[in-house]
Amino acid sequence: MQVDHHPLAADFPEYKETIHHLKMNNAHFAKLFTEYEDADKAVIRAENGVEHLADVALEDLKKVRISLKDQLFQLLKSAAN
Repeated sequence: MQVDHHPLAADFPEYKETIHHLKMNNAHFAKLFTEYEDADKAVIRAENGVEHLADVALEDLKKVRISLKDQLFQLLKSAAN
């Protein structure tokens, strides 16, 4: 089964404009965003069999991805208020 990339804007469509604004104006958000995108793409490549990762390494990468997503979501909520 093909696993697709889900950009942050697709997961949080209500924050699409805020995501764009923070990427352009907040260095910390932009850094976390890039790290999230890189982690997400690495997970997708592993799950689709493009790259091989041991199960433990894949699980660790997924934990990093979710942690980054949580941090980004907190920044989005703060910026929207």
